[in-house]
Amino acid sequence: MNPCPTVHSAVVLLMAVVIGLVVGGLTFLSGATAAGAVLAGLTAGAVSVPTLRGLIG
Repeated sequence: MNPCPTVHSAVVLLMAVVIGLVVGGLTFLSGATAAGAVLAGLTAGAVSVPTLRGLIG
């Protein structure tokens, strides 16, 4: 078994992290608490994975 992820998996996870960071940062800059911004970023990143997996085929 190859322990390295495929290029597809790496791109999907990288884009999910970028989306989560952007959403979290914008949420924090809009005046929300740090905890709320982290929660928003984690949620956005997690929700984007299935969509990105389907779009990046």
